[in-house]
Amino acid sequence: MSEQLGTGQLQKVTVAEKFAAIHDYWNPRIVGELNGQHVKLAKIHGAFDWHHHEHEDELFLVHRGSFRMELRDRTVELSAGDIFIVPRGVEHRPVADEEAEILMFEPVSTLNTGNVVSERTVRTLTRL
Repeated sequence: MSEQLGTGQLQKVTVAEKFAAIHDYWNPRIVGELNGQHVKLAKIHGAFDWHHHEHEDELFLVHRGSFRMELRDRTVELSAGDIFIVPRGVEHRPVADEEAEILMFEPVSTLNTGNVVSERTVRTLTRL
């Protein structure tokens, strides 16, 4: 049940239920919005495209599993419960050897592949 308040909705989001509805990789879904930010969930596996975001920082929270954030000068290992923020302009590539579940906070304007357009670019996000 959700209660209407102004133009937004007050509702609880059960993250595990939302992840259970995701059956593909590298396709972020919106589960919330606040202050011009999308709260997104995605399942990841394998290596993503090298890219950067010219104007947006990205926050990654590992919900389940682990992955590494490859940067041009180092690699950061991330496990369940870890948060990592990639500052705008920093080239990066997430890589997951096994399936991982991640939560991201990003400005609404953020394109998942940043400055790169590829078959993994998602221009219109689905809301769960």
